[in-house]
Amino acid sequence: MREKTQSLPKALVEVGGRPLLWHVISIYAAQGFTRFLPLTGYLGEMVEEFTGSAVWPEGVTVECIDTGLDTPTGGRISRVRDYVDDGTFCATYADGVADIDLAELLDFHNAHGGYATMTTVRPNIQWGVVEMDQNSTVTGFREKPRSEHWVNGGFFCLEPGAFKYLEDDSVLERQPLEELAAEGQLKAYRHNGFWDCMDTYKDLVTLNDLWRAGEAPWLDR
Repeated sequence: MREKTQSLPKALVEVGGRPLLWHVISIYAAQGFTRFLPLTGYLGEMVEEFTGSAVWPEGVTVECIDTGLDTPTGGRISRVRDYVDDGTFCATYADGVADIDLAELLDFHNAHGGYATMTTVRPNIQWGVVEMDQNSTVTGFREKPRSEHWVNGGFFCLEPGAFKYLEDDSVLERQPLEELAAEGQLKAYRHNGFWDCMDTYKDLVTLNDLWRAGEAPWLDR
């Protein structure tokens, strides 16, 4: 993504003529969420300019919070604890889209009673897979199958109690989530539907192709 992100924050790279951040906010807004706090860093002024000029659905507010240029993921969330009410709040990355049912996710989170829920997904492998038997005889091929492993897909639900695991220099995916898991406070919501994130230029092409074909499932629930 270097060609795009040298002069543009990743969240503003466009899919279907709209910044990816618009798509992420729209996933939540379409399911009844109204208050959004983009946590900005690199070229954050551009994100704030976009969110301030965009037309959002009635009742939706978007307030950018400057959380520092080099602040890691957990540190960014830590810096907005004063903006979060006493109840459950959601967090996600600004580069992943899914046809996730957020009400179902919240029901799952509320039912287990822990501090945190992480949505897990099984992405498609980028390469074709060779199938073979015990004698190393090739028995077939599968073109880019779905991974057998579950990975972090973002779309978190968190309780205020999760803040005690977060420091200003925390990388969310390391110590905070590892400690939450070790104490039984982290549960995994398994999302079996569509999910993709924009890590590479190839991912960007894929998402734009889906949009042009009218097959963007993240906004077609």
